[in-house]
Amino acid sequence: MPEGDTVWRAANDLRAALAEKVLTTCDVRVPRYATVDLSGHRVDSVASRGKHLLIRVGEASIHTHLKMEGQWQIYRPGERWRRPAHQARIILATEDSVAVGFSLGVTEILELGQEQEAVGHLGPDLLGTDWDSSVAARNLRAADSVPIGIALLDQRVMAGLGNVYRNEICFLRGIHPKTPTHRAGNLDAIVDLSFRTINVNKSRRIRVTTGDTRPGRQTWVYGRRGKPCRRCGTRIREDTLGPDQLTERNIFFCPACQPFTPG
Repeated sequence: MPEGDTVWRAANDLRAALAEKVLTTCDVRVPRYATVDLSGHRVDSVASRGKHLLIRVGEASIHTHLKMEGQWQIYRPGERWRRPAHQARIILATEDSVAVGFSLGVTEILELGQEQEAVGHLGPDLLGTDWDSSVAARNLRAADSVPIGIALLDQRVMAGLGNVYRNEICFLRGIHPKTPTHRAGNLDAIVDLSFRTINVNKSRRIRVTTGDTRPGRQTWVYGRRGKPCRRCGTRIREDTLGPDQLTERNIFFCPACQPFTPG
């Protein structure tokens, strides 16, 4: 699933293509909103909120979420799309740009006053102007016996982290992802590391947590099952973790550097 930095960059690209310009095309290919046509109206702003995108047009807000496969792409008028047309969920065009949302997990047209219904549940945005580390740390403490690897993905705690970051942050703090949050050590330090790690990557197309941008060297544990730990040489292990089977994601950890601490 795309993480908050991916969505933040998508918002920047959409802002450059659409903001303060009049829509010449608004084609929503979702049955519930198929009759909505915002063409002729100006795009007032584009904002990311955690993993959510909000494109405000007059009294409407186009709310999208990439989920697992979604992507926004920007084209010149007449340029051939790089993904199949049947995957397009929404097309927004101006005189000089065409923005296409492909395979979006959520595509809905809200009234501006309904935005809070879509994103009001989110915790402080790690890449937003509302970031508040003290609130995020308080939210994390409230997770209590929930495994830290689940709490870090809970967007109500702090918005923006995905599976890559939760694995890397747990490694960097020497915590097994299944450790209960109240046994995970300095939670303020975990919040601070989360903020610093995602912010240093927000302008990169390739996510790097090791400081080494060379191919195959960008992560400590994520995607490295069976390979030697970059610190101690122990083989990286893989497991799954989530609040239920539908939301389980792979976890990667070094059993030597990240010993499990039970509740």
